[in-house]
Amino acid sequence: MIKKENLDKTSSWPFVEAKKMLRERKSQIEKKGKITLQTGYGPSGLPHIGTFGEVARTSMIVNALKHLTNFPTEIITFSDDMDGLRKVPDNIPKKKLLEENLHKPLTQVPDPFEKFNSFGEHNNQMLKNFLDNFKFNYTFKSSTELYKSGFFNPSLQKILENFDGIMNIILPTLGKERQKTYSPFLPICPNTGHVLEIPVKRIDKNKSKIVFDNNGEDLEMSIYDGNCKLQWKVDWAMRWYALDVDFEMYGKDLIESAILSTKIIKLIGKTNPSGFAYELFLDEKGEKISKSKGNGITIDQWLSYASPQSLSLYMYQNPKRAKKLYKEIVSKAVDDYLDLIEKAKNQNELQLLMNPVWHVHNSDVPKEKMIMSFSMLLNLVETSNADNKELLWKFVKKYKKDISEKDCPIFDNLIGYAIRYYNDVIKKQKKYKNPNNEEKLALQALIKTLDKCNDEMSPEDIQTLIYSTGKDNGYSENLRDWFKLIYEVVFGDENGPRMGFFISFFGVNETKDLIINKLK
Repeated sequence: MIKKENLDKTSSWPFVEAKKMLRERKSQIEKKGKITLQTGYGPSGLPHIGTFGEVARTSMIVNALKHLTNFPTEIITFSDDMDGLRKVPDNIPKKKLLEENLHKPLTQVPDPFEKFNSFGEHNNQMLKNFLDNFKFNYTFKSSTELYKSGFFNPSLQKILENFDGIMNIILPTLGKERQKTYSPFLPICPNTGHVLEIPVKRIDKNKSKIVFDNNGEDLEMSIYDGNCKLQWKVDWAMRWYALDVDFEMYGKDLIESAILSTKIIKLIGKTNPSGFAYELFLDEKGEKISKSKGNGITIDQWLSYASPQSLSLYMYQNPKRAKKLYKEIVSKAVDDYLDLIEKAKNQNELQLLMNPVWHVHNSDVPKEKMIMSFSMLLNLVETSNADNKELLWKFVKKYKKDISEKDCPIFDNLIGYAIRYYNDVIKKQKKYKNPNNEEKLALQALIKTLDKCNDEMSPEDIQTLIYSTGKDNGYSENLRDWFKLIYEVVFGDENGPRMGFFISFFGVNETKDLIINKLK
């Protein structure tokens, strides 16, 4: 049980947002007897890391709520699968099939992967599969099912009854041409199956019907049971209303939509949920990550190179700052994760509440002793030429006889990740330096220094001798250049491990041989 004074003091963002929600939604939560949080997903493309981030961050808020209140919580993962397919994603097969079905609801577009009844159902299942892999606790809801089952009917009636007020909210935000055709309701064409964006001629609130102008012909549609769907901003407000949502986070690009949806839900008679706008995810070029482009690192790629927890940590850190997501950032994310686990071992309760891994692990931080950093392990993969876990474990145990796989599950997984990451990402970027004569002399002096060392020496003593060698060989003014030379020649990179630690682990003679071979 966490002390109340520490819960009051912590400024970690999941607690800040959870407290804010409990203040803003106090009466609604007490009336319902539960807390409902929502995440939204548009299944017009395959799920990407941004989708994971939204559910992961919302789950962290749920974890904070469990320490602040006894009210039960529920995360609704909502799929807007009745939305019309507007364009063909770049990373999907059978593009012609999708082109032939543009503008149809996603659950009416054939599945190009030929596994499900529709493209929407395929992407929904992909979403559920990867959320299940992360062991998220959520309730999945489909827009198509809620529209067609009649669940949304009472809320749709509310929208119809407030038609004019909603138009007054939305129309000022549109251009003059769009104002002429805008309608909160989008009928599903009985002939083509398309989601139509056509103007309204008249409405019948008593019969819950609308007559649309379909290119000069009257199209009379019931608003119930999936015959119509709502435009995005109105749909979002209606969803908050119908599902009694208490909290939803969203990307910075949806702030304007959230403002308009807030006005609409207040118009139809309820209070908007507590909100949290996060910054967007970018690829290595600084472009927004998109489902249709499939740019940036994919979830499958991250999980082949690092643990789900390292990805959760990356999502935890600085949610209001734009984050680049590409393969090269994985190594640092893993090292940050390992460092924070190590720090947690000596932290008091308040410090733990501020430690991101406490939130990543739902308040149960691993106690495993960290053997080495991920970046050090990557150097070891290269220098040992190990191409499988068993071989690298043998190498590690040669110098760390007191460790075993069963006692080190995090490190055991890390070894497998390091081999894949080195071969797929690091190896391609290696640029080994060809030293000039002066640099060769300095490195030959380092080899002579290692002649004086042995494997019983401490990493600190070895490091001191390497410092002295650099100072005696032209690097007394800038030791950073000395280590940069070693790294570029030995590891093919400007940065590398702390050499004293590396040598004590890799072996003195092995390191000498490594430098000699590089100089050849």
